[in-house]
Amino acid sequence: MAQDMTEKELLKMELDQLKKEVKNERQMVSKTGKEIKEYIESMAGEDPLLKGIPEDKNPFKEKGGCTIS
Repeated sequence: MAQDMTEKELLKMELDQLKKEVKNERQMVSKTGKEIKEYIESMAGEDPLLKGIPEDKNPFKEKGGCTIS
């Protein structure tokens, strides 16, 4: 698509995108990084990847073994 556009059309498209982005509220990484870290640490107790899934609630637990008779 972009290959078929003229340079003027590409520049207009880039300008339109920059006009949209300039309206976004910006925050300092030092502040948001700290907030993300605190959130992750507060939710770590509920994370099944960290604490595991109880055997009785694990839907992927094998129901039985294979027996050869």
